Amino acid sequence: MRPTLPTTDHHIVISADAHCGADVRSYKQYLESKYHDDFDSWATSIEEGVARQKELFKDMERSPLEVGVDGDPDEFGDRNWSSERRLREQEQDGVVATVLFPNTQPPFAPPASSSFEAPPYEDNFEYRWAGLRAHNRWLADFVSQAPERRAGVFQIFLGDVEGSVAEIEWAAEQGLTGGVLVPGAPPDSPFEPLYSKAYEPIWAAAAAHGMPLNHHAGGASPNFGNHFPASLAMFMLEVQWWTQRALWHLMFSGVFERHPELDYVITETGTAWVPDTLAKLDSFYHRMKFSRYGSESIFGGQAVAQMSLTPSEYFERQCHIGASFLRPAETEIARSVGTHKVMWGSDYPHIEGSHPHTKEHLRLTFANYSVDETVQMLTANAATVYNFDVEALLPLAEQFCPTKEAVATPIDYGEIPERAKGCPGMNPLNQLEGATA
Repeated sequence: MRPTLPTTDHHIVISADAHCGADVRSYKQYLESKYHDDFDSWATSIEEGVARQKELFKDMERSPLEVGVDGDPDEFGDRNWSSERRLREQEQDGVVATVLFPNTQPPFAPPASSSFEAPPYEDNFEYRWAGLRAHNRWLADFVSQAPERRAGVFQIFLGDVEGSVAEIEWAAEQGLTGGVLVPGAPPDSPFEPLYSKAYEPIWAAAAAHGMPLNHHAGGASPNFGNHFPASLAMFMLEVQWWTQRALWHLMFSGVFERHPELDYVITETGTAWVPDTLAKLDSFYHRMKFSRYGSESIFGGQAVAQMSLTPSEYFERQCHIGASFLRPAETEIARSVGTHKVMWGSDYPHIEGSHPHTKEHLRLTFANYSVDETVQMLTANAATVYNFDVEALLPLAEQFCPTKEAVATPIDYGEIPERAKGCPGMNPLNQLEGATA
């Protein structure tokens, strides 16, 4: 049910994409005590790995480690876990509420080959799952410091379906309204693909507790190796497709059919891919379902027989796009997707995010939209999906958020600070029609 928005001259700016996490050593208190000795050894190895990555990136003007991934405890990394700093900087940036995805290395995660890549899989599932639960417990404490302003996205583990269901029930009790972070299961994963029937208890539990499912760019990619710089280039070229594929995995396996009340969010993959992808999925659906002779019906007929809606109809009913740093060139694309489906995000504290120039970014992009469309993408959609109390946010918005008039006032690229152009949403070189991120 969409909230009734209060009358105000200010936007109530909610970022549907932000990241957080504890620094490495702080996770220990959230682990069960039986893991503490092994945690100390793991934490030391991670700190040594961070030092090696700093050496790898030493010739870059600004390294990925400056945003604090992998628990790097420098002045940038402190943004991941300092509640006071985050609130202060977000207020200065004109944002009063955020959806929080994980960002730092959870306990017992093996070191990634780089700060951009998912860590390799290991067989010690017990420890990996214990580490993810530790992050969730840290997250619950972090959210509790500003509960009306934070929707925490918690993690589950495909290797333990029963334990994941219990974690969903625990998270519901803790008020983690950000919902479930759906892990990826790429071909090099040791887990069954997301369309496996084995995961049905997870989807059912999320639906029963009103928890949205979230899939974030980067979380479903295979391991590209450590052959810098080519491996990182491959990651950047392919990361969005690996994230998008979970959409059709869940559609064609009947998850949306069985759970029509379940919300599904794809974050930080842009909007441009959506119209063409839905058209292609609809075409496959029709050929699989109604063609008597084509190979599509032979291979896909059994799957689509259980689907009462087309992919685009499931999308309209249940799916949402977390469109981080939405670009001006995406204006008409976002309208074709439906501005009631799109949620803006700042991607704080990542280096490519709009902070600390979000107010300029909002003018650059949202001056192209009507006020009603802008309210949908900055406030109403995220408030609906993540259950934010907009009345509680109103006094903060009137103190810190830009006015509707200000956001509707166009700004020229010449007025955008040079440093801000590192954000894809403010770089004129990235404003091509069809841009996807």
